[in-house]
Amino acid sequence: MNTATTTTTITLSEGFFSRRSPFDWLFALVVVAGGLFAFARYGQHMDVYEKGILLGAMPAAIWMGWFWRSTRVLMLLVAAFALLGIVAYQGDLARADSVFWLKYFLSSQSAILWMSVLFVMSTLFYWFGMFARGQSGAMEAIGSRLAWIAVGMALIGTLVRWYESYLIGPDIGHIPVSNLYEVFVLFCWLTTAFYLYFEQQYGTRSLGAFVMLVVSAAVGFLMWYSVAREAHEIQPLVPALKSWWMKLHVPANFIGYGTFSLSAMVAFAYLIKKQATETRWYKLAPLWVLGVLLCVLPVVFRKSVEGSVSYWTAYFGVAALIVGGIMATRKHIASRLPALEVLDDVMYKSIAVGFAFFTIATVLGALWAAEAWGGYWSWDPKETWALIVWLNYAAWLHMRLMKGLRGTVSAWWALVGLAVTTFAFLGVNMFLSGLHSYGEL
Repeated sequence: MNTATTTTTITLSEGFFSRRSPFDWLFALVVVAGGLFAFARYGQHMDVYEKGILLGAMPAAIWMGWFWRSTRVLMLLVAAFALLGIVAYQGDLARADSVFWLKYFLSSQSAILWMSVLFVMSTLFYWFGMFARGQSGAMEAIGSRLAWIAVGMALIGTLVRWYESYLIGPDIGHIPVSNLYEVFVLFCWLTTAFYLYFEQQYGTRSLGAFVMLVVSAAVGFLMWYSVAREAHEIQPLVPALKSWWMKLHVPANFIGYGTFSLSAMVAFAYLIKKQATETRWYKLAPLWVLGVLLCVLPVVFRKSVEGSVSYWTAYFGVAALIVGGIMATRKHIASRLPALEVLDDVMYKSIAVGFAFFTIATVLGALWAAEAWGGYWSWDPKETWALIVWLNYAAWLHMRLMKGLRGTVSAWWALVGLAVTTFAFLGVNMFLSGLHSYGEL
């Protein structure tokens, strides 16, 4: 009697660490070395919380580099050029006007100006790719690379500005996320970074034409604000902002703002694709209303446009023309956009990530308020509108996960959410006063 012997081979899944390449481990070593150097060099100036943030940032940076490999080169280059800028100062802020690399590239103001130019150029190339014949892929690739470089320049400018604040005075030095100018820089690069991640994940660059519009709009505001209010000048912190909570609360908050804005622009693309062949005016009216609103928005700045009316008229006139152009060419644009399912998925994931971080930011803000003002919640206008933003996206996610909300309604909801978020971000500073009035226009 023959006995058949069956041999079963069990293949175990490859471990997370065993999949790391030599460059992964080299990157991790560089991050740890840099973190320990900063700890040894500046540890005496840090309190226990700041030391904890530094130590926690090291594994977080390593994980980011391993999870999203494109960021490894970005982080290493940003660190190298930021250190080059810091060394070039030699402890003297006046060298920003005499040293070539500082004056034209690596001082915080120069780097942020390069960031602004590159973001606008990236937007243009994405749109060139949308309409180019035979060269669309090359144009969009240029737009993507310019966006990566712009993110790098934003990070270099932020890190160097941080150092510059300490050159002005040890009691003035602070992380540059304390006023509208600084957080607009944060908003620009965070929004772009999240988009670039989705771009790689879904293997499509056509959404960059839409997402980079909101980044370019932020750049336009940033340029006006820096000139009209000289906001690029580093100012001492008000007492309430002299807290380590700011280092956590503000970035978490702006991850929410950035991803909510990203989701709104994807929602706009979704509606364009959905209604590409629509000819009935009453079906298209809501999208035309968006263009009209852009035309009348200068009225919103009526308290702040003295001496810059022509700038804002041109700014919003161009914005209205862009919306009108998108509407007029919506059939062609729709043919270049990803499938509706992809757009819907990006919209959902953006809101999910933003909601998680916005929730964390709200909790951190409450803890900060308890330390600074003696109470977790005071119904300050900023707090109230933050709650409205939170409830809006909580309801959106609930309707999607529990009721299966999809399609046009969810897209319009996400687009309206941008208006709610914008008012919480800017409108409160412009029209309402309160405990959070640190960045009035």
